[in-house]
Amino acid sequence: MRAKTSYIILMLVMSVMHSNAQNGSYSLKDAVDYAIKNNLNIKNAQLDAVSAEARIGEIRAAGLPQVSANFNLTDNLIIQRFFLPPGEFGGPSVPATAEPVAIEFGVRYLGTASATLNQLIFNGSYFIGLKAAATYRELAQKSTTSSRVQVAEAVTKAYYSAQVAEERAKLLDLNISRVDSLMRETKAMNASGFVELLDVNRLEVQINNLQTERQKVQNLIELSYALLKYQMGMPANEPIKLIDDINAVNIDSLKSSFSGAELNYSNRIEFSLLDTQEKLAGLDIRNVRAGYLPSVSLNASYGHNNGQSTFANLFSTRWFNNALVALNVNIPIFDGFTKKYQLHQRKIALDKIKNSQSLLKQSIDLESNQAMINIKNAFATLETQQRNLQLAEEIVRVSKIKYKEGVGSNIEVINAESSLKEAQTNYFTALYDLMIAKVDLSRAKGELYTETGN
Repeated sequence: MRAKTSYIILMLVMSVMHSNAQNGSYSLKDAVDYAIKNNLNIKNAQLDAVSAEARIGEIRAAGLPQVSANFNLTDNLIIQRFFLPPGEFGGPSVPATAEPVAIEFGVRYLGTASATLNQLIFNGSYFIGLKAAATYRELAQKSTTSSRVQVAEAVTKAYYSAQVAEERAKLLDLNISRVDSLMRETKAMNASGFVELLDVNRLEVQINNLQTERQKVQNLIELSYALLKYQMGMPANEPIKLIDDINAVNIDSLKSSFSGAELNYSNRIEFSLLDTQEKLAGLDIRNVRAGYLPSVSLNASYGHNNGQSTFANLFSTRWFNNALVALNVNIPIFDGFTKKYQLHQRKIALDKIKNSQSLLKQSIDLESNQAMINIKNAFATLETQQRNLQLAEEIVRVSKIKYKEGVGSNIEVINAESSLKEAQTNYFTALYDLMIAKVDLSRAKGELYTETGN
């Protein structure tokens, strides 16, 4: 009963997630999952994997029996003549200077029908190719995974960019509303003769600047959504709504999740790809060496033929059978050192792959260290900007009270509002930088996207 209840809950959760996607509402995970299914780069990688399977089948097919049939009908319009010495027919009495005898050799109509079987018995390169087929499939699959990792990274960053732009727009709307309310109050005070018109004009300038900034952010939102849809492989005119809340990120939990994280090279798909390429390079060397081995094949043929001077007799008379079986053994003896130099090239290619593995390890170490430094800096900057935002909000609150009570100036309020807007912008810039640093660190450690998480 408990298992059945768990299954029902799971189905309800999946149904809700599917319903959200159908309604155009996407969490970050939904957006990544959508991109994995619809991004054209991933689809191309999947097509490459399908093509790899066809290539594997082509290699395997070379070892299967090759059967062909042939039918040929020949009309010798002018039968070729062969020339014989005249003495062969005229005897010794024929002069030596006599003309050779030209006779027709053959008949006008010829017909042949045959079937041929070719079977590979032993070829070292073929058997190495069969072993390489599984590795070739593995390479194609890992290439697809690599494309998925790249798409997941791009979608995640685009998602965060759109979220931050929306949050900035919300704050600007609040700022505009707050300053607009203050301006109405100031106008009323000006009408009563308590403040100068200059104070009203200053607030109006402040609102105009905020509205201009709001329009810029709105354009940024549209651009961010367009980029997100592009990375997801979503049509540009399809509606989309982001349901994750970037403000709900637990900074303390996020900080602890990255502290003391160990680096595992095998988590990086690039390293795994090089491992597979190393296997293929080793098989390539074995393939060249297999060229020193003999190759054995079997040929068999069975057919009928007939030849007549008239076309009607060609199909009304008996056709004669013919058959053959041939065992072919090819033993390489000397190839002018071709395979020697081929081996040398293949070994160099293998050494380059090993060097690339060492270089990739160094690159991963560097990326990881940079990402760790960036995320530490991002945490520190976010904490500072968060504190600055709190202080700016308090300054705005106090400056307004002072202004209303007549102990503060209008310029002080405007400066406080400007400082608040700057603090808000800096805060969300720092938050965005932190989220991007988180993505970069996850990417460096190979933890951003895994097949099991799909």
